[in-house]
Amino acid sequence: MIPITTFANKKVAIFGLGGSGLASASALLAGGADVVAFDDDAASVAKANAAGIPTADLRDIDWSKIASLVLAPGVPLTHPAPHWAAVLAQKAGVEVIGDIELFCRERRARAPGAPFVAITGTNGKSTTTALIAHLAASAGMDAQLGGNIGTAILSLAPPQSDRVHVIECSSYQIDLAPSLDPSVGVLINLSEDHLDRHGSMDHYAAVKERLVAGVPKDGTTIVGVDDAWCQKIADRLAREGKRVVPISVRRKLIDGVFVERGRIMRGTGQGESQIAALGGIGSLRGLHNAQNAACAAAAALALGLDGATIQAGLRSFPGLAHRMEEVGRLGVILFVNDSKATNADSTAQALACFNDIFWIAGGKPKTGGIESLRGFFPRIRKAYLIGEASDEFAATLGAAVPHEIAGTLDKAVTAAMRDAQDSNAQEPVVLLSPACASFDQFRNFEVRGDAFRALVRALPGVTAKS
Repeated sequence: MIPITTFANKKVAIFGLGGSGLASASALLAGGADVVAFDDDAASVAKANAAGIPTADLRDIDWSKIASLVLAPGVPLTHPAPHWAAVLAQKAGVEVIGDIELFCRERRARAPGAPFVAITGTNGKSTTTALIAHLAASAGMDAQLGGNIGTAILSLAPPQSDRVHVIECSSYQIDLAPSLDPSVGVLINLSEDHLDRHGSMDHYAAVKERLVAGVPKDGTTIVGVDDAWCQKIADRLAREGKRVVPISVRRKLIDGVFVERGRIMRGTGQGESQIAALGGIGSLRGLHNAQNAACAAAAALALGLDGATIQAGLRSFPGLAHRMEEVGRLGVILFVNDSKATNADSTAQALACFNDIFWIAGGKPKTGGIESLRGFFPRIRKAYLIGEASDEFAATLGAAVPHEIAGTLDKAVTAAMRDAQDSNAQEPVVLLSPACASFDQFRNFEVRGDAFRALVRALPGVTAKS
């Protein structure tokens, strides 16, 4: 835990008592703050009380005595409408912040030079974050991995000069961290996502930009420049005097890091040199993972790692659960769990990696559906549609891709296995890559992916991949 001493003797309200909210409350209490917490869910309030966290309905407190409201990242701050707790705080002139902001203030007070790598983007955040932490740990560093990837940031060990925090930041978390100032900031890519929470692509991109804009001038700003949004951000930050390392998997860069023929290269203006090679690394298959690896390599260089250490770390990276995770084989059939692909752009990256795909897709649809995936339709032998998006996806696939509405994941797995076995494909792949959120049928994408893994491994004759 990181005790938050910067709020000692101040009264702090907390709304949202999931994992990050409970961690925030405990950290503030440990640092000497006077905490009052609440949640719309009575069971969450009871859990907090059982943990010794003071609770009260925030509608009944004296807001003139509150220094800050700590809002859980899943609670709306602006769109589609601010949560009532945020409205009360704003009316009282009380700042609304999140757990990332608490960490940033404590780091500046406790160990301002402590290495802090923050990662964001639309796709690839978790893989890139996990890979940077793996590279740092492989080099013998004390690497603390957390944030949006799973472990609440305030549950990690405190900042200190010989410890690096590698933190995935969602747009929701960045929105609640006005003084976010990582020593190394990474923005991988941008495409439409979470517009229900940000209102427009312009606002979503502006929120994401805050992470890299907050990097001090003696820090390192890493930006993927293969989409127009990020290219504009990189150009703007460079004009402001930031030390920007552009990343591309589509073109050579005279000054930056790029991927060419399976090699991560660095251009310096005086020439090119190889940082590492990606050939034969199954956990980093595909162009999207080449982008993730290039960003991670640039961050590792900023942390002081050399090419040989980076190469060894890339080769030992085990990959990420629910992202291109090979979960089993049945003869020549490969089963791949890509449940983390919750939008079409992310699914495109998976479809690009295989031919002869028996594709399981659907769930709670995102804006734009799967129209953007039309170029990958020739790779798909058949699609199996589940959840709320089934009819919409079926209409898009039309006559271009054979498909059936399976409805549920268990029926989709059974049907996909049957058709893959009956096919003449040499390397058939049953791919769960939903291009949708999970919330219509599953609590989150992890639960959906776990269900897929269990269903596959229960099939007769399947050999599990470790």
